[in-house]
Amino acid sequence: MTYQPTGVCSQKIDFDIVDGKVTNVHFLGGCNGNTQGISRLIEGMDVQDAISRLEGVQCGLKGTSCPDQLAKALKQATT
Repeated sequence: MTYQPTGVCSQKIDFDIVDGKVTNVHFLGGCNGNTQGISRLIEGMDVQDAISRLEGVQCGLKGTSCPDQLAKALKQATT
């Protein structure tokens, strides 16, 4: 699945959901080290657990972040 984030530096988030688990997360743009870290940390995590951990994380004064945008993407994919 592909998600177009808003309000952050990353331009695109690609991911898969297999048997209720998050896999193959890749960010285009954003802070490379942080987005790689997020991707590796949630690999294989239950979708709902990932959403609850990432939702609401903020980057500076943006009101959102790459992790928060990933949570939005996961929510959209599962509704």
